[in-house]
Amino acid sequence: MSSNNTVFQLFVDRFSAVAGVIGRQRHLGAIRDGFVAIMPLMILGSLVTLINNIPLTSNPASVQYPMLGGWLGQFDALKWIPALNGNVWWGTFGLLSIFAVVSIAYHLAKASDINPISAAITAISAYLCIVPQMSQSMILGDGTDAGALWGNLNWSYLNAGALFMAIIIALVTTEIFIRFSRSKKLVIKMPDAVPPAVARSFAALIPTLLTIIVMVGISTLISVYAQVNILDWVKDKIIGSLTAASGTFGFGFTVVILTHTFWLFGIHGANMFEGILQTFNATAVANNMATVETGVGSILIFSKSFADAFIYMGGVGVGLGLVLALVMAGKSKQNRLTGQLGAAPGLFNINEPVLFGLPIVFNPILAIPFLLAPMLSLIVAYSATLIGFLPPVSYVIPWTTPPILSGLFATGFAWQGPVIQLINLGLSVLIYIPFVKIADAVEAKREKA
Repeated sequence: MSSNNTVFQLFVDRFSAVAGVIGRQRHLGAIRDGFVAIMPLMILGSLVTLINNIPLTSNPASVQYPMLGGWLGQFDALKWIPALNGNVWWGTFGLLSIFAVVSIAYHLAKASDINPISAAITAISAYLCIVPQMSQSMILGDGTDAGALWGNLNWSYLNAGALFMAIIIALVTTEIFIRFSRSKKLVIKMPDAVPPAVARSFAALIPTLLTIIVMVGISTLISVYAQVNILDWVKDKIIGSLTAASGTFGFGFTVVILTHTFWLFGIHGANMFEGILQTFNATAVANNMATVETGVGSILIFSKSFADAFIYMGGVGVGLGLVLALVMAGKSKQNRLTGQLGAAPGLFNINEPVLFGLPIVFNPILAIPFLLAPMLSLIVAYSATLIGFLPPVSYVIPWTTPPILSGLFATGFAWQGPVIQLINLGLSVLIYIPFVKIADAVEAKREKA
């Protein structure tokens, strides 16, 4: 028995060590923190789009104005509302790649103790230098041709569709900037009497110049001799397949099972994949939003917002289902009290009190339903979307949005969203109850003793 415990503890220690290394990885941390910083913009952009696209009928072809935005636009006194929403979307979600470059570069440089503002400015400059320019002929008011105007940016390199390219450029540019900034020979030191802001600016001067020259030089050489823009090459060869794979059941299954496995060993599984999921999430939501509005394209079913709405109800493990099972079937004082205390935070998808209060962590009895409940929820919600019953998740929602509301918002006020959530909650309660009773019997014996 002692030998088994030693082997198990050795496995836990090794597993925790590997997970800790992944969790502390600078680049993944920068992506995670970068997306957390721009999350308000993503949510705001989704919110105003959601308002404009509130359905006014179940049959869009039967009326002239099937969406709220179109209906409001016909009134002179109200047409400013959809116009305002459109402008807000353009300045938030519509330029998401620009914000991602700045935010990720800032956090990566900050984690490396390098001037984060200079790194962020350098990264966005390098990115805009690499984005291919478009020539456009300008016709003057009198009908004469003013010639080609150079410097027009294609929006496809600025929106969520370019997010992967933006992340790669931000990480590579900032790493180069960090290396140059750590070279004492390349840093201009000013006298102590010089104001700190001016001194930092001069210190970043040469690293900024060299970083932009290196990045743009590589891009230009590839563009001239390979006849392809590096951003287009990455998008066509790598990102397209990754984006398509991110919406599949296999990807969702892998993420969900690993997230919950990490949690069973006391490791914050959600944080492990936050950066990756946020990247895929923005792309998937933007893709689905465009597909729903235009009817052109394919749907990416799985995304972070999909998981937040239909799997992580009450937190990981379908935490609200566990809370309800504890309240309904729990007999021991500790288990019932844990369920009651976990109800309020569970409504906002926070279930650490339950995870560590029961606990779920290192609990072999509750580990089984903790894995089964979210997997069954994934199967139900994914299948419902696949057959066309559940509208695809097309809007970013705050992860703290309570169930029912999250199902409504994520699917554009479709009634099927809350229905699938109630089905998943009911199934999770049924899965948890037998194991809660077993755990309850064990705890009751302890309390009696």
